[in-house]
Amino acid sequence: MPRRAKGPRLYLDKKRRQYVIRDGTRFIRTGCSERDSAEAEKQLAQYIARKHKPEPSGAPLIADMLSVYGDEVAPSMKSARNIAYNISNLLKWWGEKTAAQISMKSCKDYAATRPSQAAAADLKILKVATDCWHKSEYGSLNFQPVFWRPKANPPKERWLTPKEAARLLRAAKPELRLRRFILLALHTGTRPGNLLSLTWDQVDLHHGVLRRTLSAQDAKKRARPVRLGQAILAHLRRWKRLDGEHIKYVCHYEGRAVEDPHGSWARAIKAADLKGVTRHTLRHTRATWMAQAGVPLWESAGFLGMTTKTLEKVYAHHHPDSQERAANIR
Repeated sequence: MPRRAKGPRLYLDKKRRQYVIRDGTRFIRTGCSERDSAEAEKQLAQYIARKHKPEPSGAPLIADMLSVYGDEVAPSMKSARNIAYNISNLLKWWGEKTAAQISMKSCKDYAATRPSQAAAADLKILKVATDCWHKSEYGSLNFQPVFWRPKANPPKERWLTPKEAARLLRAAKPELRLRRFILLALHTGTRPGNLLSLTWDQVDLHHGVLRRTLSAQDAKKRARPVRLGQAILAHLRRWKRLDGEHIKYVCHYEGRAVEDPHGSWARAIKAADLKGVTRHTLRHTRATWMAQAGVPLWESAGFLGMTTKTLEKVYAHHHPDSQERAANIR
């Protein structure tokens, strides 16, 4: 018999020491510290008051649009937890407004309250939720909202030298799950989210192939299988012998998936004395190393699961022959 849902409730995130509202598979940040339980309770009450079945409308409350998107669409996506955080941020400012109040000015006013790229991510979800409502049985909207988002930051070019990578691996040695994550990222260039959810079923040790995902979700970022080099393949075979047949995840903690290694990553970065390095830097590092080795762009793009256009835009300047022919034309 299925377990009965408990309904929305407060949950203390022990890593961040902040309260979140837990509602099924959704986690909504309150921004309230461990000491501010009264405000967290107030936000929970407001959340429960808003949680109702929205009525079809051509000019809905933004809270209703976000609710429909968060409940009916987002849970099926790999980034569902991030989307829940975006929605919680949006509700604080937009929740009592209507879709008719979405304009370039209101978007700019919202962006002024948040870091630039955080606001851009939130406003992207607002637009997607609005489009979702318009195309669903709840719409259609009887007007066309005008959106605005801050410009994206230029591509990050931070990458690790081999010596820096070695320092990071030494610093991560006490955290075996993190060391596995770093080695896999450096050798395959796989996105952090895909590595953290990687299961042994996705690793073909016999043929030396890693399938980056088993799901058709998030099709824009679905990556091709990647050929495993001899060095990382040797690591994987050793890890598999250690894990045996009952461990599901490759990067695991006592058999469980590692959802967010924020603490262990921060400790390793500090111990390695690295600046400006994020988990995504490991993917940049693999791409840069391949460019420096003279691997053709089309081959690197296929290996990383990105377009040659993106690869050329961000990494082509690292290629040793990138301007050779231009410099020697007579």
